[in-house]
Amino acid sequence: MVQKAKILLVDDRPENLLALEAILSALDQTLVRASSGEEALKALLTDDFAVILLDVQMPGMDGFETAAHIKRRERTRDIPIIFLTAINHGPHHTFRGYAAGAVDYISKPFDPWVLRAKVSVFVELYMKNCQLREQAALLRLQLEGGGAGKAAIGDAKEPAGLLAELSARLAAVEEQAEALSKQLDDESADAAAVATAAHLERKLTGLRRALDALEPGTGSAPSVPSQN
Repeated sequence: MVQKAKILLVDDRPENLLALEAILSALDQTLVRASSGEEALKALLTDDFAVILLDVQMPGMDGFETAAHIKRRERTRDIPIIFLTAINHGPHHTFRGYAAGAVDYISKPFDPWVLRAKVSVFVELYMKNCQLREQAALLRLQLEGGGAGKAAIGDAKEPAGLLAELSARLAAVEEQAEALSKQLDDESADAAAVATAAHLERKLTGLRRALDALEPGTGSAPSVPSQN
């Protein structure tokens, strides 16, 4: 079973949270509510999220301050943040949102279809990264001795069979990543989403090179690319 991605919804108004849930329910992912910046930071201590939808105007800790805390933490600094705001103070206000680390800045009322499409891109990128980390973990097990790696793969009992299985799994992820990149190009997506997809493709390329170098006759085993 494929694990669902978690999406963090942060807004101090219950009716806004309910509206976001109605819009994003079609994505069939896990939606987590937070009614304040403090509550959002607490949720981020224990769970991993694909994307954060963050209201700007909140009492106490506002969206900008909450985003600053998120970006300072090692665990959460790479999570995409989409700011939602009911006011528009012009380009300076928008710039402040991007300066705080947002990948997008959307004014209310927003088009539900557009918001859902933007969120779905980051969910898909998150899932591809999860698959990539799984492939890298299996490869590391093989490089460190093979026993645990063989057990993780199942009935691939020989090194050649293990490598073939890893290569097949990686090929599936590569194909999905390529299709996603083409989709982003066709839809003229946000620059941040395109950059994230390119980063994922670079990781896949490095992992493919490492696997290719493990084939018989190619010399010593290479180092596995970092997943940071």
